[in-house]
Amino acid sequence: MNLAIPPFWASWLYRPVELRIDVSPIPPQQLEGECASIHDRIHTPGDRLHGLPEIPLSDPRFAIRYRSADGEFYVYVEDQLEHRIAGFTVFNRLIELDKRADRYIRGPHSRFDPAYQRKGLASCIYRWALDAGLCLVTGARQSPSAHALWHKLAASHRLGYVDIHNKKMHYLGERMAPERLDPLSTRMFLLGQGWSLGSFAAATGMRCD
Repeated sequence: MNLAIPPFWASWLYRPVELRIDVSPIPPQQLEGECASIHDRIHTPGDRLHGLPEIPLSDPRFAIRYRSADGEFYVYVEDQLEHRIAGFTVFNRLIELDKRADRYIRGPHSRFDPAYQRKGLASCIYRWALDAGLCLVTGARQSPSAHALWHKLAASHRLGYVDIHNKKMHYLGERMAPERLDPLSTRMFLLGQGWSLGSFAAATGMRCD
């Protein structure tokens, strides 16, 4: 599944020319209610979500809507046949990082209705962000599906590990021994299009010694 990158995405970015798997999913009823609320707001005149830009996917059943707020990016996937939100991804700012790294990195978090999982929707959104040059870092914990997705994306985008301490990243390498993955400060990262390890380190202040 593919989608075109809207021109506005570039304005979000400042770019140069086995982790812990123990996140429990939210109850389906809670997610269903959250998605229903988002859909209603998108289609309610006067609501701040009304009229969000829409981009069709290669599957005409789906379209995405997107917005940014306070430096965080929200991408909603709408099932236009069923008239509902299939799920969404939020690209969060990471409070663990300093302002220098914050310019280039976001931590994605996705929630999709079980009926829409394993359809490549989250993968499509992550690739959109990576192909636009955004670099991604995991949160403190990952779900099994997110962990698998990151390793799938590593086939086309460089994956590595960092330790985050005092708001700085310290590069740990491309592979990690299982016993070194337990600390909450150990994270995975994926480099967006156009980045090398050297340019990423120089831009974010990541230590590579």
